[in-house]
Amino acid sequence: MKVIECIPNFSEGRDSQKIKSIVDEIQSSSRLGVLDVSSGKTTNRTVVTFIGTPQGVKEGAFRGIKKASQILDMRKHHGTHLRMGATDVCPLVPVQGMNMEECIQISFELGERVAHELNIPVFLYEKSAQLPERQSLAHIRKGQWEGLCEKIKDPHWTPDYGGPIFNAKTGATAIGARKYLIALNINLNTQDKNTAHRIAVRLRESGGIQKDHRGNIVRDKYEDPVLLHGKFKAVKAMGWYVDDFKIAQISINFTDYQTTPPHIVFEEAKKEAKKYGVKVTGCELVGLIPKQALLMAGRYYLKESDKNSQIPEKEIINTAIGHLGLNDVTPFNPSKKIIEYQVQKYKKILYP
Repeated sequence: MKVIECIPNFSEGRDSQKIKSIVDEIQSSSRLGVLDVSSGKTTNRTVVTFIGTPQGVKEGAFRGIKKASQILDMRKHHGTHLRMGATDVCPLVPVQGMNMEECIQISFELGERVAHELNIPVFLYEKSAQLPERQSLAHIRKGQWEGLCEKIKDPHWTPDYGGPIFNAKTGATAIGARKYLIALNINLNTQDKNTAHRIAVRLRESGGIQKDHRGNIVRDKYEDPVLLHGKFKAVKAMGWYVDDFKIAQISINFTDYQTTPPHIVFEEAKKEAKKYGVKVTGCELVGLIPKQALLMAGRYYLKESDKNSQIPEKEIINTAIGHLGLNDVTPFNPSKKIIEYQVQKYKKILYP
């Protein structure tokens, strides 16, 4: 049984009717199941997670991108999340019976069709990237929608599909195959996004420039900015304020959770937060999470508490949920949020 996960991010998080229209269009394709729809008003962004057969996912993704191009207008879009298009990014992840090479081929076919039929410039990223510098979504998206018109005129940034033509209404889309990514926002008991971002700089692999408590750049004796080295590999992070919850969050993407598990970064975030006089209250998961990531966390916390980890899977997972505070701002239902449970649920729909 071949199963792919697709997680398109759409630049709309406020209009429920538009969001529903996009999700309905995705669901109109056969041999797929929508697992999760996560929207944020402050970010003005919706993340849809669905799984299906290779053909089902390819068709469902195209229909979602097409509907977004029809009903969303980037000229009117405002939100806190970085973005360059109505469908900002559309990743494809091999889940079962698929290798990365097969997933990459599907990303090529989807990207070519989106550019040809919808007139949307497409950049291939992550494992699908044709150039080393295009592996990073952040690098492709630099300048966002506002800078896209000039960016694609640069021969170095000609889209992989669609040519250097700026589509003001839809912007551009990044499509690519990648490993499973966990999107986890760590909640702070403050509304100061600058504090959240300073913590994020210490946690993420890329690090950043050191700033003092007033936000001023710290410089050395030669007047050069002091650089901070990030602590964790395969971790991308930034800080922001979320009006939906009236708190600041450290927004984190774990691009390889086996290299750096979420619970390790969560514990370090608590230590960093203490330095600024704030506390970590819990987490918000955007999309889904692999079961293994929660089992790793649960066993870690059981060991830290000198408790027996030879207990049922359900209890280990509940331990992880409690220690990570996954119910802090939104309800966390393991049967809906763990990818393996969802795959099992949709087996008969995907392969009747």
